[in-house]
Amino acid sequence: MGSPFNIYMTGVGGQGIGLLAELLARAAAQAGLPTKGCDTHGLAQRGGIVSSHLRLGSGAHSPLVEAGRADLVVALERCEALRALRTMLAPAGLLLWYDASWQPLDVRLGRARAVETEDVFAEAAARGVTARRVFREDLDDPRRQNMALVADIAGAGLIPGIGLEHYRAALADLLDGSALAKNLAVLEGANP
Repeated sequence: MGSPFNIYMTGVGGQGIGLLAELLARAAAQAGLPTKGCDTHGLAQRGGIVSSHLRLGSGAHSPLVEAGRADLVVALERCEALRALRTMLAPAGLLLWYDASWQPLDVRLGRARAVETEDVFAEAAARGVTARRVFREDLDDPRRQNMALVADIAGAGLIPGIGLEHYRAALADLLDGSALAKNLAVLEGANP
């Protein structure tokens, strides 16, 4: 991979952005891809915005994805999906988001309208980019929503050069026991 493949991940503290980012980075390493990345964790305990940057390929010299340059935006929350679509996604990029809603304070206080699924699709259509919604009714634990996104990434081959075997190996590096088994089940499309 000559030019970098840029991935921007975002969500709300507690949703598992850290695990998602580490899993994608390790899967890239398993596939032999040069990888650079960085995370923000400062607001994770306060329910604030958390993001991670991942750049794959030999042309990546900095870990940060520039605004408007993400080939793939992965979001774990609808409001953050819309925000990242507007600020981080490249003109030919793809937005993949888990359709959960953690309402911002302005929405909870009645000062702003909640972001709806249709808002994300409308913005994507207006920009001429692809948006993929992921939602699994069968998840018994919302902490596995990040794995539902990885399952979609792996199943559709959204990250060049990384196959399902690389995601499995990376997951085995990070988890063990029942946590590994349950996350592997989600990755492979089974009921957890």
